Amino acid sequence: MAAGAYLSFHGALLHSDVQKAPVKAGVTIDELKEHVTPESCWVVIHGQVYDVTEILPIHPGGRRIIMKYAGKDATKKFDPLHAPDMIKKFLPEDKHLGPLIGELPYEEEPISEEEEERLLRVENIPPIGQMFNLSDFESVAKQTLTPGAWAYYSSGADDEISLRENHNSYLRIFFRPRVLVDVKDVSTATTMLGVPTAAPFYITATALAKLGHPDGELSIARGAGNENIIQMISTLASCSFDDITGAALPGQSQWFQLYLNPDRSISRKMVEACEKAPSIKGIFLTVDAPQLGKREKDMRLKFDDDADAIVKKGDGDKIDRSQGATRALSSFIDMQVTWKDIDALKKSTNLPIVIKGIQRYEDVILAVEHGVDAVVLSNHGGRQLDYALSPLEVLAETMPELRKRQLDDKIEVYIDGGVRRGTDVIKALCLGAKGVGLGRPFLYANSSYGEDGVIRAIQVLKEEMDVAMRLMGVNRIEELNESFLDMKAFHGRTPVRDSLYYDAYDPVMPAKFRDE
Repeated sequence: MAAGAYLSFHGALLHSDVQKAPVKAGVTIDELKEHVTPESCWVVIHGQVYDVTEILPIHPGGRRIIMKYAGKDATKKFDPLHAPDMIKKFLPEDKHLGPLIGELPYEEEPISEEEEERLLRVENIPPIGQMFNLSDFESVAKQTLTPGAWAYYSSGADDEISLRENHNSYLRIFFRPRVLVDVKDVSTATTMLGVPTAAPFYITATALAKLGHPDGELSIARGAGNENIIQMISTLASCSFDDITGAALPGQSQWFQLYLNPDRSISRKMVEACEKAPSIKGIFLTVDAPQLGKREKDMRLKFDDDADAIVKKGDGDKIDRSQGATRALSSFIDMQVTWKDIDALKKSTNLPIVIKGIQRYEDVILAVEHGVDAVVLSNHGGRQLDYALSPLEVLAETMPELRKRQLDDKIEVYIDGGVRRGTDVIKALCLGAKGVGLGRPFLYANSSYGEDGVIRAIQVLKEEMDVAMRLMGVNRIEELNESFLDMKAFHGRTPVRDSLYYDAYDPVMPAKFRDE
């Protein structure tokens, strides 16, 4: 199954209205072969037979990728994208038809010329010691990830203005260093949500890490633990929650990113799981994704096989499979979440509650009034509403408003999106952020080098911060403030080109003709 199938199972199958039926004792190969049409599609995963007919119309990768495995074993395609316990948790019981009786013949899939070239590049990736900055990891990932994985990880909404502006906003701030300061001893150590950490940045939640590396979020967890950096676990992780928290080192801290489900009992179970996991020190509720943004890079690559897949259903009602991920996610995430739900969530647990995805200072003030512990200023990495302000601009607007109301000590403010350098982290801290989250850079590092890549990426950021702090005349994170910044160019939005960033950036492309 293609990237995004995970979302389909969460959305389409989690809320199936079909009544439960007794599980069959088994399915013969002959019976399996009778169900290879869009009207009745069965597949085999780990020796068990499942009816996946209902997800065909809304599958984010189009129905063709599933139909390719109708009546066949889909295990090798399924495993890289899904948590091991996903089927057990989210597939209705009546869709599990029992074990396969007999053995299917092994079918070797042909490897395309393009895939052979990609695999050759994977074998010849640069030594990890040549990764001098986070853009190096991105460049390697661009050349070694599968086209589908690269499109999913790198895509933003619409024209990707917000995606690029998230990074460009950092380029318009300059430093005002001080000199003649003893900077022999410099430390990036701090606390976030009361938890000690080696540096004021964290690995923010991203879905489907297995798309890039077979260990997925597990190697990210191990790398973060080795460097004493906090990892945020995604609700849509491709490894199970228990496996990811189990990969944490003794004493390691993790956070959990939560989407509120229309079925609140599911969300309650997630919160309860967080309370039982010793490593979980906070719950980050994402509020900027009542549905997915229109991510055209991802869409154009996924749906080449279903290019004409806008079909009518019923009395003129259209189902657009090119928006399959949107439909699936919208059925998994409650689109009616309000501040009342924030209050209820706070009452349900003693863990710190953080609102992730705030994009205007007025909502930060409301968050203070509702007693949340922290907020993350974020536009979802530029993947939701295009032309949403960069989080750095929202931060620069928010902190003066909080100080004016004497609320700046009532809440911790975090920020994510567009960070590629240790100096970016420092700029955000000078503007008042408590910490900074990075997502894509760690996906790229993990995809290319696994746990070692995660460790190296963390070390690069720490080293850049150490150097910058010494050159700025700063010993401790707490000393950073706006006096170290020149903001004259910040609000002008004058284009500045970062060659490393734009060499790795893929522009949105137009539709291809059929003979191209």
